Amino acid sequence: MMKTLVAYFSVSGNTKKIAQELAQIEGADLYEIVPAKAYTAEDLDWKNKESRTTKEMSDPNCRPELAGEKLNMDEYDTIFLGFPLWWEREPSVVDTFLTSYNFEGKIIFPFCTSGGSAMKMTCERINNLLERKAKVAEGKRLGGDISKEDLKLWSDGVEE
Repeated sequence: MMKTLVAYFSVSGNTKKIAQELAQIEGADLYEIVPAKAYTAEDLDWKNKESRTTKEMSDPNCRPELAGEKLNMDEYDTIFLGFPLWWEREPSVVDTFLTSYNFEGKIIFPFCTSGGSAMKMTCERINNLLERKAKVAEGKRLGGDISKEDLKLWSDGVEE
């Protein structure tokens, strides 16, 4: 029997909290996407054209190195993928994760946390990164204050 994975990248803790609750609801494995070099407050200053994130997000081919254990992606058929929205898309470190594994034949349910940005073309970008070998469902923006009940309603709905 194939398993479900909740993979997430979080800096402030909002996405982590939702990912942990979602993994509990789904009975899924939890995996944190960890950059080899942690992001500092200065790195995250999106108003500074010289900040690390501004440079990373300006380069579509940027793939920041990952730390942490490697997954056996063959064990999973369903992946919930969580991340904050940066520049109205997934952070480059999430792109590294996506291009580090074979997602062929899997279904991915992206979810993001954001103070107000919309996902816009995020799911299309993910689909293109994976060369359309996985099924990427419509993404969902979740507020950091989402209740466990609403999270369960969403996760139950995506699997139908």
